[in-house]
Amino acid sequence: MYPVDRAGPRLRLRELQPDDTEALFAVYGDAQATEHMSFEPRSREQVSQIIDRAVQTATTDPRCEYVLAVATQETSDVIGFAQLALDPHQPQGATMGFALRPDTWGAGHGHETVHQLLALGFDDLGLHRIWGARSPLNTATARTLTAAGLVEEGVIREHVRKGDAWRDSVVHAILDHEWAQKPRTSTA
Repeated sequence: MYPVDRAGPRLRLRELQPDDTEALFAVYGDAQATEHMSFEPRSREQVSQIIDRAVQTATTDPRCEYVLAVATQETSDVIGFAQLALDPHQPQGATMGFALRPDTWGAGHGHETVHQLLALGFDDLGLHRIWGARSPLNTATARTLTAAGLVEEGVIREHVRKGDAWRDSVVHAILDHEWAQKPRTSTA
């Protein structure tokens, strides 16, 4: 599916563009934004390479990865990224992830981003299961995922190595029939 352009009440998920580097560097390069991610802050060059790869893989057939910009509807400013990666071992399953610029936190943008990712996966791609993992210390994302209908399934012990330490990951997932039962009146 290309191009992706999903609109919500306040946010839009769209394909990444080469000129998104500075906007995404404000996420990928920020220590606060990446605190609970599986990687350390990235350089501008690394962010540019991530965008180049996403642009190149967006038109592959079959498309296996959707790395998208999260932009505001009002100003079109890119405030984050969202990702849906199809599972090569379970074609009707995918992992999801997202990150937003810290100055946008607490306004419901995470919930709307997750809702749009789930709509892409279930409504557009016909997936059966979508899951994501978070740091055990990231309670804000736990609330966001739960509010979006994902169920906490368990812990993957020592799943991520960041810096000099191993970190667990908490898994959340939602199934297509659970998504189908969710009301669609609001995403924020």
